[in-house]
Amino acid sequence: MERTVSLKRTTKETDITLTLNLDGKGEHRIETGIPFLDHMLTLFAVHGGFDLNLTARGDLEVDAHHTVEDVGIVLGQAVSKVLGNRRGIARYGGATLPMDEALAGVYLDLSNRPFLCYEVTFSAQKTGTFDMELIEEFFRAVAFNGGITLHIHKLCGKNGHHIAEAIFKGFARALRQAVAMAGDAKALPSSKGVL
Repeated sequence: MERTVSLKRTTKETDITLTLNLDGKGEHRIETGIPFLDHMLTLFAVHGGFDLNLTARGDLEVDAHHTVEDVGIVLGQAVSKVLGNRRGIARYGGATLPMDEALAGVYLDLSNRPFLCYEVTFSAQKTGTFDMELIEEFFRAVAFNGGITLHIHKLCGKNGHHIAEAIFKGFARALRQAVAMAGDAKALPSSKGVL
């Protein structure tokens, strides 16, 4: 049984429609109006094996901040909604992923206790026209709306594009591990009996 969810979120700043299938094949159609974000989300879909259909319209005449953050909000909400009570999942995931000279570590717990530890620096503020500080805003939105404890660390790297790729691919691989069904579909992966 596929775990699929569709969400729509409209504000005065953005209009976002998203469909996510956790049990997909990496098929994707992504249009945010921000080419670099489209590229990163394509990596997320392909390397996680998630089917992702995403359309976002935002106030890009102001800047990319609202669109990037709101896409993160909707993606986090989609992960949380599709997992429901989180029974039967592996819960934890982690990946240490290289991209040329860059190496990133991404580790997560689908604990329903949102937290972001983001230890990443970039040597340049922008890659092309994309403001690299928005990557942290994106993952904060995903974590807090998805109920995810998320740790992201740059272990090494100089090229901002490569660092970002390692992070998004690592997040995809870690999330793929955590959402995997781990035996009894009714079992809750917690000694407390609740997530």
